[in-house]
Amino acid sequence: MTAIYDCSVDSQLLAGMRLARGAIGRGELVVIPTDTVYGVAADAFSPAAVARLLDAKGRERTSPPPVLIPGIPTLDALASDVPEPVRRLVAEFWPGGLTVILHAQPSLQWDLGETRGTVALRMPANPIALELLSETGPLAVSSANLSGQPSATTAADAEAMLGDAVTVYLDGGAAGTGYEAIGERPGDTSSTIVDATGLDADGGVLRIVRAGVISRERIAAVVGEELLAPVGEAPVGETASGETASGEAGAEPPVGEVAPDEADAAAS
Repeated sequence: MTAIYDCSVDSQLLAGMRLARGAIGRGELVVIPTDTVYGVAADAFSPAAVARLLDAKGRERTSPPPVLIPGIPTLDALASDVPEPVRRLVAEFWPGGLTVILHAQPSLQWDLGETRGTVALRMPANPIALELLSETGPLAVSSANLSGQPSATTAADAEAMLGDAVTVYLDGGAAGTGYEAIGERPGDTSSTIVDATGLDADGGVLRIVRAGVISRERIAAVVGEELLAPVGEAPVGETASGETASGEAGAEPPVGEVAPDEADAAAS
């Protein structure tokens, strides 16, 4: 059985982080705590590692994982353009429960799956995750569960589902406790996903493709209600991670959330 490292114990934290860095460098998988739920992480720039992540969850390339980053400077490195409203949103809500879908830099040497040239990015509000990200760089991270199963809120939950497909489990205590569960299903503490790829069109708007811990009202307070697509407006095409603007089945939401096809199109 793969070891779980209790990060509340200094010696286990040091050992676990060291082994996690090594595992990521070898293209292996690591389970980490985030502020939403637990995530299974892989080197975002290793196609083999990303494929291993999808295999471990039982998902296809049509459900590519989002990318967790250590800070706003990495946002500019990975996105081809960061519109001013997005900068206001990340200044207000990062680190935290907001995921932003943007056009990816075309020069990036990675293969996350069928992303259609977009990427879903989030800076998590968890010190263990941020420390690892600062040492490894961006990580492809998906909720630490098997497809069709509830997201793990503890390291033990994740280990019970993913077992020895993961090399290192970092236990940072229960996840999601810092948020009010205002998502689309009972107990949902998933991040809110905002699709910003439509802002480059004439009269473009931001689209909330999944409601989560950051409410529409809080987003509107930052960017203005007029910049948000009306609730229930029909989606136009697909964006990052295969997700349609309505959050329909087939999407792989960011870490901490259950994919729409895993929870009645409701809940990463």
